[in-house]
Amino acid sequence: MKLTFWGASRQVTGSMYLLELGSAETFDDYKILIDCGTDMEREIDYGQPLTSQSFFPFEASQINLVLLTHAHIDHTGNIPMLYREGYEGQVLCTSATAELTDLLLHDAAILNLKKIKKAEGESRKKAKKMDRLLKKGDLYLEKDVNDALHNFVTIQFRRKFKIRDGLEVTFIPAGHLLGAAHIILTVTDNGERKTICFSGDIGRRNYPLHIDPEQIPEVDYMLCETTYGAREHEDRMSPEDALADVITRTCINMPGRLIIPAFSVGRTQALLYTLNRLYSERGIKPIKVFSDSPLAYASTKVYQKNLRLLNKDAQEFYEENDTLFDFENLQYIQSEKSSKAISNYGEPCIIISSSGMIAGGRVEQHVAANINNSYCTILLVGYASEGTLGWRLMNGQKTIKIKDQEVKVMANVEKIDVFSGHGDKNDLLKFVKYQSPAKLKKIFLIHGEPESMEVFKETLNNEGYNDVIIPEKGESFEL
Repeated sequence: MKLTFWGASRQVTGSMYLLELGSAETFDDYKILIDCGTDMEREIDYGQPLTSQSFFPFEASQINLVLLTHAHIDHTGNIPMLYREGYEGQVLCTSATAELTDLLLHDAAILNLKKIKKAEGESRKKAKKMDRLLKKGDLYLEKDVNDALHNFVTIQFRRKFKIRDGLEVTFIPAGHLLGAAHIILTVTDNGERKTICFSGDIGRRNYPLHIDPEQIPEVDYMLCETTYGAREHEDRMSPEDALADVITRTCINMPGRLIIPAFSVGRTQALLYTLNRLYSERGIKPIKVFSDSPLAYASTKVYQKNLRLLNKDAQEFYEENDTLFDFENLQYIQSEKSSKAISNYGEPCIIISSSGMIAGGRVEQHVAANINNSYCTILLVGYASEGTLGWRLMNGQKTIKIKDQEVKVMANVEKIDVFSGHGDKNDLLKFVKYQSPAKLKKIFLIHGEPESMEVFKETLNNEGYNDVIIPEKGESFEL
């Protein structure tokens, strides 16, 4: 079989890997695409004329099957494009991944429609904006999303599923997100059995709501993510202690407001659940909390529905309190008008809004409205890609450009990593060390910055794993 790396190679986003089964000469028997994510770092030459060139570096109609590790958009975001370009097969994933992917792709389609409408018109400026959108290419709409979702087939965790003779797949809980999985493929060719693991994103242990990532059986080949391959999580406090400390200092000891940029799916639910525990178990006075994201509201319902997939602590908390996310003074914000009205709320409050990197979304509006407020604290709780507003704030820039204006940062900026959904260097190493160095033939490092990959490669080498590869985008390997 042949494995080609078409995404998240020497970068974090755009996970997409093509596994081709068949003879060593043709590899034309069966083609499997593992993940099909949005590449947020994709370079586009807007100076070139618009062409009808394929969006993908392969023929979409020739793919036989798609497998998904989890729902995040950098793993699922280009699935509608795949169907638009001729793919006619199924998408296999867990039931929770299917539900969350439905929400995320429809949300992306709504944003795409807004972008198109803003670019419509006869002015030169509008025409230029539309030209850039068309060259970017991935402007799928609701119909494209519905066409794709119609072909989703859900698979249970831990049960080996036979795709065809000589090909089986197993989804093993990865912990990173509701429904997230490590994917194990077992291929039998000419009497020889080979196994390959696609790690997906590896969760961290003792995380709010999510189960711990599970051990996988020994395999022949492994693709391992390296988002935090070069670092250990800094905070040693529990999520409850860390959040209680920030709230006390920013909203109780002084009449301030706390803005928490958080991804709508996964991170927001962890924060709301932790706040609920603080208010119900520690006697902290419930401060007004605005959860400002329609997507977060919808995905919270999916979490509530899939209680059986959450960790033991969450299930026990639900049994005692009959709720995971609802508590006194929590208000879910739906309309943009209500979102803007939060600025008029004069009492101490907590605003949880997306995007987590402050790269667009409603949270950018809240940051812009409060960046000059010395009684405001912006709490960064996760990874932010270089160049995003979140990254600039995290790195202590004294002035930032927001809403096309350069402004002085007078708000307090803090960061904690107890709510990061990714396992750190030690978690990744533990995941790999379930494998025997003698049996594991190759480890491919993916989904990380180049520096992170190099550090983790050296770490693995020191543990006796010698054939560790950092593939380039488009690079292929015979397995």
